[in-house]
Amino acid sequence: MSTFEYSPESPPPRSLHWRPILLVGASLILLIGGLYAWRSARTAENGPGQMPPVPVATAVVTPTDVPAALEAIGSLRAVREVVLAPEVAGRVTAIRFAAGAQVGAGQLLVQLFDAPERADRAAAKAKADFSGLQLARSRELEPSGAEPRELLEQRRAEQAQAQAVIQQIDARIVQKQLRAPFAGTLGVRQVNLGQYLNPGDPVATLTALDSLYVDFAVPQQDFSRLTPGATVEILSDAWPDRRFTARVTAIEPQVGKDTRNVMVQATLPNPGLALRPGMYVTARLALPPIAGALVVPATAIQTSASGDSITRVKMSKGGRSGTAEIVPVTTGRRFGDKVVVTRGLKAGDVVVTSGQLRVQPGAPVTLAPARKGAR
Repeated sequence: MSTFEYSPESPPPRSLHWRPILLVGASLILLIGGLYAWRSARTAENGPGQMPPVPVATAVVTPTDVPAALEAIGSLRAVREVVLAPEVAGRVTAIRFAAGAQVGAGQLLVQLFDAPERADRAAAKAKADFSGLQLARSRELEPSGAEPRELLEQRRAEQAQAQAVIQQIDARIVQKQLRAPFAGTLGVRQVNLGQYLNPGDPVATLTALDSLYVDFAVPQQDFSRLTPGATVEILSDAWPDRRFTARVTAIEPQVGKDTRNVMVQATLPNPGLALRPGMYVTARLALPPIAGALVVPATAIQTSASGDSITRVKMSKGGRSGTAEIVPVTTGRRFGDKVVVTRGLKAGDVVVTSGQLRVQPGAPVTLAPARKGAR
């Protein structure tokens, strides 16, 4: 049996090829482990407890008396408005108004053909005059006994009947005249000269614009806060820079079966005729102020799918820094740039009003000079 002998000309054994690879791999493992240990040490040194404090703007929650109001969308309606229409049929013989004109109470607007009625009145007047002469003659003869008393009574009845016929014809003549029932503004004319009108055919609208009704609804839970005579502030997008004042004049005694709302009616003076019936307006019903409400700036409220929340600062002993915590809150009404918080805070709490997005729960914060945010 022959023995293998290594010579420079012979190739090295196969196992010698893996030795450099193993040495390089071991070096890489040691290097990676050292880097991981170094990074872990740096992370531990700069952990959450060691993060630099974040400067934030804050406000102190202070109890405040907040003006209260109920706000609702309402509509305007004329106190006096009517569609003018004839009571009887007839042909239009005169139109004595212009569309959009101001008219006074009792002013004649439309005249229907009334020649037959005037002829009937002339005949009735002649008959009444004759019965009057007969009555006067009977009164002269009755004391002397020339005519019986029964005839005198008959003459009196005939005279009264003749006067009644005249009054009846006068009433029919008045029905042929369409007059304004009150002073106001006329709408678009809907008839023409010579047109035949049936009873109830519209001629024009007549609206008194000096005073309007404001109709709006409030939830039933606010029914106890409604009082006649309460002040209502009216806002209209037609006059964004003006405020109108109305007074509650009627409160519906029944609650709506479908909406569970209470209808409220306020009366609104309309100086300058600035507002018109049919307009939509915003009605703000003034209520007694809410005493001791907790108010925060609107910028302190954070809204998410889970609800509203506020970043509150848990103060340290020094009073100029602390740690942040997220507090869920329930908000109430808004007024201006303030929001009433009904649940989740207490008086004296310090809340973050600016910089919340840079703050994590438990993170240290430093306070800018706190302002009395509830005022």
